Amino acid sequence: MTARIVAFLERIGIPVETDTVPEGSFLPAMAIRNGAVVYDPALLEWPGDLLHEAGHVAVTDPALRPTLSEVRSDPAEEMAAIVWSYAAALEMDLDPAIVFHEHGYRGGGDSILENFTAGRYFGVPMLEYYGMTLTERFAEERGMAPYPFMLSWLRTRTSAE
Repeated sequence: MTARIVAFLERIGIPVETDTVPEGSFLPAMAIRNGAVVYDPALLEWPGDLLHEAGHVAVTDPALRPTLSEVRSDPAEEMAAIVWSYAAALEMDLDPAIVFHEHGYRGGGDSILENFTAGRYFGVPMLEYYGMTLTERFAEERGMAPYPFMLSWLRTRTSAE
């Protein structure tokens, strides 16, 4: 499963590296360095967490993405990364429970998954603002597929726009 996730991330333009990750990183066994998701294969317990970390890289302002080494404490970007990771799991035909497991999201992974499965998404307007997907309303107006279909896996709109 890890190899599938890594291949997907690299295909969409998110670099992935293996290396040791110091203890105390926000997610065990992984970090972001210079716009790349870095993980320690010897310590990785939850491969779906790679999609969440990649979501942070994906929704980062493209002008800042190459230097990203620390996830900002921005609630909007956090919600966008969460909803991005759900769409990525679906795109890969992975069970989203791999991302939203019982040990993730401060124990709230099951609740997030239940809501997303029922079509109650948060964060989609941010992905739309970033140019990555369309909400149902705008998708219908344009005759296009709505989220979880993604127009772009990487944010294209800069903060300056």
